[in-house]
Amino acid sequence: MKYVLGLLLVVALGVVVWSGMDIVPTPASDPSQPVASAGVSTSAATAPPGAANTPVVSVAGTVAPASVAPVPGVSSDMPAPSALLLPVQGIRAADLTDTFTDARSEGRSHDAIDIMAAKGTPVLAVADGHVEKLFTSERGGLTIYQFEPTGRYAYYYAHLDRYADGLAEKQQIRRGQVIGYVGATGNASPAAPHLHFAIFLLGPEKQWWKGSPVNPYPILTAQQAL
Repeated sequence: MKYVLGLLLVVALGVVVWSGMDIVPTPASDPSQPVASAGVSTSAATAPPGAANTPVVSVAGTVAPASVAPVPGVSSDMPAPSALLLPVQGIRAADLTDTFTDARSEGRSHDAIDIMAAKGTPVLAVADGHVEKLFTSERGGLTIYQFEPTGRYAYYYAHLDRYADGLAEKQQIRRGQVIGYVGATGNASPAAPHLHFAIFLLGPEKQWWKGSPVNPYPILTAQQAL
């Protein structure tokens, strides 16, 4: 009898304790709320220095494109420098030799580059422009003076064997157009036909026979822009 009463007392005490507990049910996942994956925060946080180009991982697992930092000192609208065409057909930059500072007679400096090629090889306009002067000189032989469109530079082609058919002064010419042919006129050796090519920075007077020489070698070999 005492055993039964004790058992009833234990059961009664258990009911009282159970009814006094605050049971909080676990809510079901709300599909409208983002679920943060391990190590990824869904709230905005203060980005550390230098994090502007770090891809942002969204809660859906996609990667937002990083912003592209501009290259220091380079403007997106800056025009690319134009390169001059090699003026002798079939000649590569590797075939050129820098003869700009070579000594010449009467204490002169060469101030140009000699491009060796077979007699009759086509000579090409290095850029757009116009024929300012066709001239025959004692040293240069048959020559062409070309002005580029801005009138800042003159291109000089010398020792030509002949001009291209129809070439005339003030004629507009295009980059790559055949304007003459390699020769050995003037003081060039008949045994070594070549094109004597020079660049001159013109003065304000724009005189075809007068200017400051610019070394063509680093320009024709793409080491330097004009």
